[in-house]
Amino acid sequence: MWDAQVASVAALFADRARARMLVALIDGRSLPASRLAAEAGVTPATASSHLGRLVEAHLLAVESSGRHRFYRLADERAARVIEDLAAMTDLPPITSLRDGTRANRLRTARSCYDHIAGRLGVAIMRALVADGVLVPVGHAGIARRPADPLSAPLPDRPYALGSKAADGLAAWGVDLRSVEAAGRPTLRFCMDWTEQCHHLGGGLGAALLTSARGAGWLVDGPRRRELVVTDAGREFFDRVAAQPDSAASGS
Repeated sequence: MWDAQVASVAALFADRARARMLVALIDGRSLPASRLAAEAGVTPATASSHLGRLVEAHLLAVESSGRHRFYRLADERAARVIEDLAAMTDLPPITSLRDGTRANRLRTARSCYDHIAGRLGVAIMRALVADGVLVPVGHAGIARRPADPLSAPLPDRPYALGSKAADGLAAWGVDLRSVEAAGRPTLRFCMDWTEQCHHLGGGLGAALLTSARGAGWLVDGPRRRELVVTDAGREFFDRVAAQPDSAASGS
């Protein structure tokens, strides 16, 4: 039954050690088993068992390099699940100035797998909607669940590409045809765990982050997942999107 399968997958995220491993990989990096064991606070043998289960479930991919095995998220599905689960919890309490600074940087702009999250990610998505690059998907014309005439007709995603998408994305340095030809879903949406709104993932979200880094609008921050808006980025985002607070600015 599908409910047993759902429970089985959910159990993979329910273990704290495995959750720590997945969170350590949420920025799209590859890490060795020894580093993931340290992140999870478990022995190498225990880490190996956990990693084996995550690979078997196709949540992680593994590559060998010499004597070491490097693990990464197989795709963005696990990152979206983690963001969605985090959105259902209370934000962790801030107990020090350092915690507050770090939390504010993450909330302002961070990476979620290979796309932009936080206030900046939400602001970018709102700008894309305002410019007609993305359009809300209504219920009209969406099929109901098979063999269930009473179920509500729900869209499989909250937005679709609009008629202005190609021209609008060109201003961001993104070629829509290249994104669509890349062989992955163009549009995915994560519920941002700090902002409680959607930010954009999928191939388009990844292309926007790649373009922003290439143009020098965003650079990696001092800690994992942190993104810093440069002066050039602030000038660009001020023109095209509502700018998050100045805590993310840099040079």
